Amino acid sequence: MVDTVIQAAVGLGVIISLVFSELLGASAGGIVVPGYIAMYLDKPYQIIGTLIVALLTWGIIRVIGSFTLLYGKRRMVLSILVGFIIGLLSRIIIINGVTLVELQMQSIGYIVPGLIANWFERQGFIKTISTMLIAAILVRLILMVVFQGEV
Repeated sequence: MVDTVIQAAVGLGVIISLVFSELLGASAGGIVVPGYIAMYLDKPYQIIGTLIVALLTWGIIRVIGSFTLLYGKRRMVLSILVGFIIGLLSRIIIINGVTLVELQMQSIGYIVPGLIANWFERQGFIKTISTMLIAAILVRLILMVVFQGEV
């Protein structure tokens, strides 16, 4: 059942992200991001942790971009790589932490923060965050209807 819900969430996230991109011209932080965020809407600390990792990644990418040519695939790959490393470090730090709140602030996945950071750079923070959250809420609502609240 859990695998079916995750697959449905990612699939719906892809569809909704595509619709938002085509109709509104706004990306939801990467085509798979709304589905993953939707699965964690009941865990706000993990969403906050993911956004912190994405913001740190975005900052690092901007610094690196100030002294090197970063565009297209280079920026995308570097964003995912830096997001992966920071997300991994956040998990290591949190494992050695002492409180439950810290444990819940680990990032969602390893690729998601880098995708979000890449879209921060491409279309801005506010546009990315708002589109991502609206898309994730829509995915979650559809999942609740389809799976009769068993999400």
